[in-house]
Amino acid sequence: MSLYTVKVEDSRVATGETPSAGPVYRCIYAKDGLMELPPGYESPWDFFSESVKRNPKNPALGRREIIDGKAGGYTWLSYQDAYNSALRIASAIRSRSVNPGDKVGIYGPNCPEWIISMEACNSNGITYVPLYDTLGANAVEYIINHAEISLVFAQENKLPAILSCLPNCSSNLKTIVSFGNIPESLRKEATEKVVDCFSWEEFSSTGNLEDELPAKNKTDICTIMYTSGTTGEPKGVILTNGAFMSEVLSMHQLLVETDKPGSEDDTYFSFLPLAHIFDQIIETYCIYSGASIGFWQGDIRYLIEDLIVCKPTIFCGVPRVYDRLYTGIMAKVSAGGAVRKALFDFAYNYKLRNLEKGIQQDKSAPLLDRLVFDKIKQAFGGRVRLMLSGAAPLPKHVEEFLRVACCTVLSQGYGLTESSGGCFTSIANVYPMIGTVGVPMTTIEARLESVPEMGYDALGSVPRGEICLRGNTLFSGYYKREDLTNSVLVDGWFHTGDIGEWQADGAMKIIDRKKNIFKLSQGEYVAVESIENTYSKCPLVTAVWVYGNSFESFLVAVVVPERMALEEWAAKNNESGEYESLCKNPNARKYVLDELNSEAKINKLRGFEMLKAVHLEPVPFDFERDLITPTFKLKRQQLLKYYKECIDQLYAEAKTTKK
Repeated sequence: MSLYTVKVEDSRVATGETPSAGPVYRCIYAKDGLMELPPGYESPWDFFSESVKRNPKNPALGRREIIDGKAGGYTWLSYQDAYNSALRIASAIRSRSVNPGDKVGIYGPNCPEWIISMEACNSNGITYVPLYDTLGANAVEYIINHAEISLVFAQENKLPAILSCLPNCSSNLKTIVSFGNIPESLRKEATEKVVDCFSWEEFSSTGNLEDELPAKNKTDICTIMYTSGTTGEPKGVILTNGAFMSEVLSMHQLLVETDKPGSEDDTYFSFLPLAHIFDQIIETYCIYSGASIGFWQGDIRYLIEDLIVCKPTIFCGVPRVYDRLYTGIMAKVSAGGAVRKALFDFAYNYKLRNLEKGIQQDKSAPLLDRLVFDKIKQAFGGRVRLMLSGAAPLPKHVEEFLRVACCTVLSQGYGLTESSGGCFTSIANVYPMIGTVGVPMTTIEARLESVPEMGYDALGSVPRGEICLRGNTLFSGYYKREDLTNSVLVDGWFHTGDIGEWQADGAMKIIDRKKNIFKLSQGEYVAVESIENTYSKCPLVTAVWVYGNSFESFLVAVVVPERMALEEWAAKNNESGEYESLCKNPNARKYVLDELNSEAKINKLRGFEMLKAVHLEPVPFDFERDLITPTFKLKRQQLLKYYKECIDQLYAEAKTTKK
């Protein structure tokens, strides 16, 4: 297909499948075969052990020291100290009759104890199961019972949530270990419910460094990660040691081939949730590389401050984070006056043109990097050399901004928990891959399958269809859900449900979601995610949820407007009121609706894909109201339930206006 992918076979000929399946492609760096695990690797514990032997004194895990209620600099556990702590915790786990293959939960924000608990499980051949409350009400209780978890590590402020589950979890859960201390009232409550509670220090003191570790195998289950989905109970994704390690080593292979691999000189800033596969793989790669991991305080108000103090060389974010950073930086640029804004625009466009010509990031405008963009670089600590984005599509204008103004290489990827994280990644310093998720990882093969009802043809001149994967980093199934497993794993191919489009250079572009399709009353099919992506290009919009009732002939939407843009419109049009009251202003609603439909016309949406009415929502869609998943995908059923009255009113208004 291109410089970056190679055609493996024609899947229709090779497997006798339907003609709706396109050819199979691999990354150019896997042209001679998918990457296999080297001999001697049986568990992620091997990564940790090797790094300890190479660099025992190198800083491994760090947190900010709190003195008199104020955060100071980072204090660090060395690799040797972290290793010894993991061994003691591992020994203590075994003393609680938790054996290889059993399940242990980890519940809390990113911190050194999270990683040490994970490594202790890895050393014992025990399956660790991340717990997180953003999966929805009662999810923690459900996962403890479904995975038969007997011991949970938890942050101190999560203990009440664990204790509230005990009446319905006591047949499984027998031990709770706090990352910190345990208030006596909670200890007493746990004891009354026949569950043993330990502080971190108490539990660690029951273990020792001399115990022999059990044998481990790459086919053992490393972790069961429960994914939110958008409906129903969480699904437990089974990932083996082999799949997990292959993902880490594939990341290393691609960085060796295209940029610069991680090393003991690197520092990673940990704030994306460790309960999610994206951050877990990145942090395990840092451990494999011998790099240092500095944790944020867990408070969004101090994230930038933590980042500046940590001074990382590797930074991972999700589009929501990058979009906020972009908005904040551009607001400061605009507020700096006309001269500074003109200088910034000149520097931006000059460097952008050089990147588009194929000039490498560090050579595209070094003088302007120092004179104009250095302040933006300093906002990330001043040392970032590699930025990664995943979990959702990164808006193209934000990706362009990051590549131009942050003075660092940026790679956007695409992955799922079911693929152990990244299965596609854009290649470092290849600017034309902007707006795509790049090429398959070196452990994965990919193909497209046609989706006729949505008009996607995998064999068309521009191949489009459902992304299907097979390879060494795929999950082994959904825990205790063979029915769900069989619905997505067919003849060795994992059907992702995402719609992709192969680009001429071999990169993949995510354009739609197979599930999110509905029919309007006149029989027209609407691919809602694709439409939302179009409306999201409008600078007035922070978030948009489009809804279509199959008994109606048109679409309506709930829109979270960009605050500054709405307030600027109000000032220019003599409209008074705060942001919240502006969202209720009929003139503001009409203005936003007209701007959205102008964007739709520019992008050639069809008549029935235009919006007839919008509700302006001042509060962003959030976890607290259960409106988004941990990866910021819209929970459509919950949105409909929450905004049911608004939707009914929008349809009524639109029909009245129509008359």
